[in-house]
Amino acid sequence: MSEVAAGSLGDRYAGVLLGLAYGDALGGPVEFLTRHDIVARFPGGVREFIGGGWLDLDPGEVTDDTQQTLILADALTADGLDLERFAAGLIAWMRSDPKDIGNTTRVSLTALANGTPPLEAGLAAVKERGHEGSAANGAVMRCAPVALRFRRDPAALVQASLDSARVTHAEPRASWATVAVNQAIAHLLNGGMIADAPAVAVAGIENDAVREAVLNAAGTPREEVRAAGFVLETLGASFWSLLNTDNARSAIETAVAFGEDADSTGAVTGAMAGAAYGAAALPRSWRDNVQFRDRLEQEAARLLRLAE
Repeated sequence: MSEVAAGSLGDRYAGVLLGLAYGDALGGPVEFLTRHDIVARFPGGVREFIGGGWLDLDPGEVTDDTQQTLILADALTADGLDLERFAAGLIAWMRSDPKDIGNTTRVSLTALANGTPPLEAGLAAVKERGHEGSAANGAVMRCAPVALRFRRDPAALVQASLDSARVTHAEPRASWATVAVNQAIAHLLNGGMIADAPAVAVAGIENDAVREAVLNAAGTPREEVRAAGFVLETLGASFWSLLNTDNARSAIETAVAFGEDADSTGAVTGAMAGAAYGAAALPRSWRDNVQFRDRLEQEAARLLRLAE
């Protein structure tokens, strides 16, 4: 990172993956708390890595959001998204007994481990959990590497976003949400204005609910913003946090302050904020203490080389 100029494309690439991990690590210890609980316990907000929470995290430790992000990044090659590599990485991760696996993800990965093809595994969760139960945020929380790899290829970005989502989250809202976030990230990496991100994010989106969640986010009264595991809530709260703040740190802290699924809202917001402002705009104390920092920076640099 010290060799990457602040505000450069390389800095913003690193900002996407580091910002995602920062939001994950900041939000993990307060996951499932309400926003009122967070205010009561942390009157000044959660501003540094505190550790603890229901997962008993160490300060700076990440959750499944960042773990799966690194698995997806590893599966993005010069030839595109290697679905078999992605599937193998997810199965190995599940078998490593991580601290948390989302319910929809677990059903899909079990089907995958039992021989279901990657692009059909997510359908197992839709069948078992129904459309409402499977419209979770487990794909959108990890999707950002696709935007880094295909920043210059919009059609490939859309297809890889959908394919990467459908391995675990085939419900249409869950899948198309990844396209919205990745189109926003690519727009920001390319120097686009934050205010224009929602319109760019929903271009070509074939799901009205996803379009509405993004386009209505900024104007939603703060007290009405929800941030649970339902993918449209994560999407709305993340865009709200990006659009209603004026710096990267504030965007991530705002997202985490909504509570509920705070690590995932923090991760999605962090990826977009990192694309907009760059890694250098985020606290040095976060960089010094976040888990997997070196790997995240290395993957960001590799994906930039592939994209160029």
